[in-house]
Amino acid sequence: MSEDLKEEFEDQFKDVVSRLQSKDLFQSDWDKASFAVFFIFIGMILLLILLVLIRCLCCCCCDEKPRRHKVGIDNMALDP
Repeated sequence: MSEDLKEEFEDQFKDVVSRLQSKDLFQSDWDKASFAVFFIFIGMILLLILLVLIRCLCCCCCDEKPRRHKVGIDNMALDP
């Protein structure tokens, strides 16, 4: 079992090295499509993080809203 795994890993490593040496990283259309989908996914995550940061910074600095007042009654039994 471990020998099969080792051989499979070595084959994949040799395949990657041969692709790097030949400078032909994408051998099929599926390789190109998966690469594009991966970068679109990473780009969307970075865009969402950027939007969250912009929202947090704008809310903290620009919007000076009055504090909300308490609604309801105080439970005096909880006071020491």
